[in-house]
Amino acid sequence: MSFWRVLLAILFPPLAVIDKGCGSVLITFLLTLCGWVPGVIAALIILNKQ
Repeated sequence: MSFWRVLLAILFPPLAVIDKGCGSVLITFLLTLCGWVPGVIAALIILNKQ
């Protein structure tokens, strides 16, 4: 995980996981709509997974 990817995950979570697949983007987008914090947590978890 690079610094820029983490920063992007904090500012706009769905954009940070755009290369991880459509499902990840959709889940992160829906969680971000429910609240900003769940979207950030989901994005960081998805980015941390290898």
